[in-house]
Amino acid sequence: MQRAQLKTSVLESTRDTLIGCLSDYDQVVEVGVGREPSVAAGLARAGVAVTATDIHPQEMPPDVVFLIDDITAPERSVYADAGAIYGLNLPPELHRPALELAESVDASLFFTTLGGDPPAVPVTRKTMPAGTLFVADPRG
Repeated sequence: MQRAQLKTSVLESTRDTLIGCLSDYDQVVEVGVGREPSVAAGLARAGVAVTATDIHPQEMPPDVVFLIDDITAPERSVYADAGAIYGLNLPPELHRPALELAESVDASLFFTTLGGDPPAVPVTRKTMPAGTLFVADPRG
C-alpha cells in the first residue's frame, strides 16, 4: 500500500472509531469544528443529532447544525441537551474550558489533541489507529 493510501486508511479508521464512540448519544456538539466536519457528518448519518460550533463561520453538511460559539465564553443553551461534547485536535488551553462546559451541562467530554500535546485535565485514554481519544466524564 502506498504511503498516501495508508495515511488515508488510518485517518478513516480513526474517524470511524470516533463515530463509534459517539454514536450511542442522541445529541452531541462538536466544538471548534473548523473546515473538517467528517466526524459530525458521519454521526448525523448514524442518526445522532449534531451541532457543530466554531468561532468562525463554517460550511457544514445539511444535516449538521452550525452555530458560532466560543467555549471560553459559551452560550450554554447550545450545549444543554447534549449527552457528549467533543473536539478534534483541541489545544491544551481549551481542555479546561471544555471540561467546565461539559460539567455545567452534565455531558461527557471527548477530545483529541495535536501531536504530542498531553491532556490538561483528568482523562481516561482510548487508543485509536492514529492517536489517542481522551475521555473526561464529569458524570463518573
